[in-house]
Amino acid sequence: MVIGLIADTHGLLRPEALRALAGVDAILHAGDVGGAAVLDALEALAPVRAVCGNTDSPAPNLPAAIDCVLDGVRIHVSHGHEMGSPTPERLAARYPADIIIYGHTHRPLLKQIGTTLVVNPGAAGPRRFDIRPSVARLSLPDRTVSFIDL
Repeated sequence: MVIGLIADTHGLLRPEALRALAGVDAILHAGDVGGAAVLDALEALAPVRAVCGNTDSPAPNLPAAIDCVLDGVRIHVSHGHEMGSPTPERLAARYPADIIIYGHTHRPLLKQIGTTLVVNPGAAGPRRFDIRPSVARLSLPDRTVSFIDL
């Protein structure tokens, strides 16, 4: 199973992001979506689950967090802003999961903390902080992650 990971679109869904996520089995959006049009476009590729980020208006279809099991792997998704300044160590200490996916910092990150893999796919939306936009692909159950610069 291949899961597309995306975050911090802020209302901008680049054609490069759609190409990078083509062929995935599901998509997890780690918040700061920026509108239903982003989710509708992603939904054309694969089923999408998304969380609310600090710039999203609260909506019933955007929970604060998602805890699910995919291909036997426990996954937690949240934006990360609930931690103030999220770090892999703080996220792993707070959320019991095999894989934690978050956004908010706009920086791609992959870090193993004990038995927990912490992933930030980076920001796919408007370029900010002089960081290149990116998304990621997560393969399950082997837990391999590949980042794609946009």
